[in-house]
Amino acid sequence: MPMAADEIAGLIKAALPDAEVTIRDLAGDGDHYAARVVSGAFAGMPRVRQHQLVYRALGGRMGGELHALQLETAAPQTENE
Repeated sequence: MPMAADEIAGLIKAALPDAEVTIRDLAGDGDHYAARVVSGAFAGMPRVRQHQLVYRALGGRMGGELHALQLETAAPQTENE
């Protein structure tokens, strides 16, 4: 069963409470999403590590309930750089 956008956002916010999370359904099928996550937890972290934190927050749902996630992450101070 596909995941709802608010469920994805909720999982991310549970792991990163300060995060600003924006989710878009790319294909209208509930399987292909784009997520933008801005969190102070990402400060000083390489992008790969930021993505790992988000994927960990999703608790292994990638490839199952959640087929595809295009991910963009940023720390608040680097958001406009």
